[in-house]
Amino acid sequence: MSAVKISIIGAGSAIFSLRLVGDLCKTKGLSGSLVSLMDIDEKRLNAVHELAKRYAAELGADIKFEKTTNMKRSLEDADFVINTALVGGHEQQEAIRRVGEKHGYYRGIDSQEFNMVSDYYTLTNYNQLKYFLDVARNMEKLCPNAWLLQAANPVFEGTTLISRQTNIKVVGFCHGHYGVNRIAETIGLPLEEVDWQVAGFNHNIWLTRFIYKGKDAYPHIDRWIEDKAKEWKPTTPFDDQMSPAAIDMYRFYGKFPVGDTVRNGSWKYHYDLETKKKWFGEPWGGADSEVGWAWYQEELQKATKKTFSLAADKSVRLSKEFPPNKMSGEQHVGFMDALINDNRGRFVDNIPNEGEIIPGIPEDVVVEVPVIVDKKGIHPEKIDPPISERIMKMYLLPRRLRMEWALDAFITGDKRILHEMLVRDPRTRSFEQVEAVVDEILSLPFNREMKEHYGGKK
Repeated sequence: MSAVKISIIGAGSAIFSLRLVGDLCKTKGLSGSLVSLMDIDEKRLNAVHELAKRYAAELGADIKFEKTTNMKRSLEDADFVINTALVGGHEQQEAIRRVGEKHGYYRGIDSQEFNMVSDYYTLTNYNQLKYFLDVARNMEKLCPNAWLLQAANPVFEGTTLISRQTNIKVVGFCHGHYGVNRIAETIGLPLEEVDWQVAGFNHNIWLTRFIYKGKDAYPHIDRWIEDKAKEWKPTTPFDDQMSPAAIDMYRFYGKFPVGDTVRNGSWKYHYDLETKKKWFGEPWGGADSEVGWAWYQEELQKATKKTFSLAADKSVRLSKEFPPNKMSGEQHVGFMDALINDNRGRFVDNIPNEGEIIPGIPEDVVVEVPVIVDKKGIHPEKIDPPISERIMKMYLLPRRLRMEWALDAFITGDKRILHEMLVRDPRTRSFEQVEAVVDEILSLPFNREMKEHYGGKK
């Protein structure tokens, strides 16, 4: 057993934090560890701290907890830092989106081709990216040997930025690759008998290898499409792995999009609500329509209320709410256990493309690929077969350019880069429209520092 200190930044994200706590309580190799819960929202922080202590006690787990609103205090002497913080929360993101829609940008200016996920902001994310760097740079001073597990979006831009600007060991996490489970389940293949790989960028991964009993399993997908795809209906706005959009992308690119990649296609699927409904199903039109996202926001509110209710009612046994014998599916705790205790495991991680894991992508760009993790570190698998030329040229390279543009704007503070990105947006009708939307977003009260960064007056 190896006790470590784990700092969770943004621990007020209750559901996510409690999943991590549950996994820690069930991982014997990390017994004796200290979990430092950090958030600036004291009400949320107190609720999560209370639930974490009670859940550990119920399971008889030797895990200690502390809480703080001070990021530096939480980072001191940490072995692992999990950053799940969303600066300003969804409220600020929605305020930015409303300004965008006012100026003619349906679903806001951050909804961009190959990057349509509704809280994956890349153009107006100055506050978020700056906080990412603040965490990493404070780690260089307070816990320079710690691992930073980046969970907050945008993972692609964030992990690439941190790996370029600091010396911190950073790895990004997402659960989009579980779309492979959904594919196998839908077409009737036992996942444990499937040999699979995914590769690409965060929210931009493709099923590059899919083999069942030594044979190509893609024909199983083809038969399902031919026989049963017409019967498909979404169960929630996020149920899109086998949607018409996913099938259409497969037909064009030759490989199946996995997880949030389905949400991140071209404008073909996203012009307006009716278009979204056509490709992602009724009644929501996918998670990123105004209808689907409203559903998600409502579910978040319900989850938050439930968290406060559970924290207040100490008679409730949390093991009934969070199964004591089942891991959450999040990869973070398994990753830590593999590194610390040599419990070798396979993960899908976001890491720099060092050694050209994906040929044709620069080594300082973060890629999402399967890896083996043990006490010696992270060992990326060879991507075999390689990503196709069509996916590379028509999907990944355009998405990488958007990442580079966004980071260039963030680093240089050159507002003209934001302008030029929007000039290329099909919703733009004039340069005056571009200037007006950017200026109004910069003038939002919570964007004061961003406005100064981009040359505005105090």
